[in-house]
Amino acid sequence: MPEYVLILIRSIGAFLLLLLMTRIMGKKQISQLTFFDYCVGITIGSIAASMSVDQNIKITNGLVSLVIWGLFPIILSYLGIKSRLFSRITDGKPAIIIKNGEVLEKSMKKNQITLDELLLLLRTQGAFRVSDVEMAVLETNGELSVMKKTDQQPITPSALGLKLEQEHSPTALILDGKLITENLSILGYTEEWIVGEIEKQGASAIKEVFLAQIDSKGELYVDLYDERSKRAVVKQRPLLAAELKKLQADLEIYSLETDNREAKEMYSIQAARLQDVIERVSPYLK
Repeated sequence: MPEYVLILIRSIGAFLLLLLMTRIMGKKQISQLTFFDYCVGITIGSIAASMSVDQNIKITNGLVSLVIWGLFPIILSYLGIKSRLFSRITDGKPAIIIKNGEVLEKSMKKNQITLDELLLLLRTQGAFRVSDVEMAVLETNGELSVMKKTDQQPITPSALGLKLEQEHSPTALILDGKLITENLSILGYTEEWIVGEIEKQGASAIKEVFLAQIDSKGELYVDLYDERSKRAVVKQRPLLAAELKKLQADLEIYSLETDNREAKEMYSIQAARLQDVIERVSPYLK
């Protein structure tokens, strides 16, 4: 058998086994690796490469070696789940580098981190001044987790007491000119509705739409194959908010203009109720 055919067969066998082992070992092998995972990944890759081109290595020996090294992280991960002490032995444990705003020099030396490396890791987390950091922890995968001081943390709507509408993941309704009827029915929309919406943005048919995506607020994003035909979209929510405010103002005007006491009272009550409704729904109409 020609040599290149043997290399082809051995390479295909190594690739298929590597693919199987990576599926079994899980997503951890392609995420941020610990030192142990890094060593295992390099060793498995080296074995597979040697088995592909080095004919002095029996293919059965190479396959057995790949299986053994592939089983190592699986067994150790299982033991790490059962025993926290064992997990610390294989993966190590996080180390506090900055505590209460002070750099711990002994911890830096123990983890072999220079001051320049610490400043680099802090900058990647958006902390350019050490004085802004309350605590920094060096994780087992080599990344630095940073907690800033309270006065340096970003302001959130909950901190200001603002009520916002909860958003969910957007849903695709049209992909590459094809209507996704399943998503459309789940959300309770009809094909006539989606056709009417895309016509507002310059498309005459579904096949002219590259992507149509709707968010939890009901806002529809449409991307056409021919962007030159796309029209400016008028947002419906601000229009509804403006109409409600106009209606509330009209009720107040009617209350002032009428001489009928009962009508005046009715307009005033309805204007107050509508104002209360506007205040409640205004966060959802932005």
